[in-house]
Amino acid sequence: MRKKQPLLNWLKLLSALFRIGRSHSLLLLIILAFGLGGYAYEVKIARPALLYQGAPQSITAKNFDTWFRILRNHGFILGYSDLRGNPLWVEYALTAPIENTPSLKRPSRFETDGRSINRVSHDSYKQSGYDRGHMAPNYAMSQLYGKEGQADSFLMTNITPQKSKLNQKVWQRLEEVEIKYFAKTFGKLWVVTGPVFSGKVERLTSDWTVEIPTAFYKIYMSEASPNKPSIALAFLIPQTVNGKEPLAQFVTSIDNIEAQTGIDFFAELDDRVEAPLEAAIDLLPWNLQAVSKLPSRY
Repeated sequence: MRKKQPLLNWLKLLSALFRIGRSHSLLLLIILAFGLGGYAYEVKIARPALLYQGAPQSITAKNFDTWFRILRNHGFILGYSDLRGNPLWVEYALTAPIENTPSLKRPSRFETDGRSINRVSHDSYKQSGYDRGHMAPNYAMSQLYGKEGQADSFLMTNITPQKSKLNQKVWQRLEEVEIKYFAKTFGKLWVVTGPVFSGKVERLTSDWTVEIPTAFYKIYMSEASPNKPSIALAFLIPQTVNGKEPLAQFVTSIDNIEAQTGIDFFAELDDRVEAPLEAAIDLLPWNLQAVSKLPSRY
């Protein structure tokens, strides 16, 4: 029944607008003008501020497995698949936190996102055998974007099923490295992250609307300047890790991640820049070997 509620609300709204239009045409025009203005702000101003070189795009529009709706949050933006019950990509800007920024208390529960059709909840993962894995990290969002950023990071549209050895060890290590080392080195980074699905479709036994990924990716991109081109680093990490692997073991190219996900990243980059950048695998500028084997917090 809950899935029908958004459609019912839209039908009620359209019916109300029809009644207004019949008797108050000027009022309807004003309402439509405000609606179009809000849409223009969202698409032309609000979303681009949270994206680097354009929004990710499905490589093949006919592939419904890669369809998504863009949802904007405080400090990050994502492409959500109601079909898969997962964000297909999440993007955020990362900088080094200001020293002595207080840590915020972690919320005790995750929240259903009212914008989702499938209404995935905190309890959807209960006794599923999977952790609720953040894509936009709790620590980074709380440190850089405060209570609003942290609260949005606990929306279920930012969450995807992760095995505990991945979520609490390898993924946690990578999240710590990105904000404590990469962000300090480069000043500002753009991060795109999300799940990878391959093979037979498997869903949570506790909620069939949530598909289980086989792996996860993270892409880091530095901002270009007149005298300094962008550089990138990408990781592809399977669910089957034991947690002790060096991070360098999972380095790959952006081209490989695009092939695995069916999503085109940084679509607005000039092709002459994009092709070599997305094909390259270069660890040296990131000094990855120095942090590749750092222990996990858990």
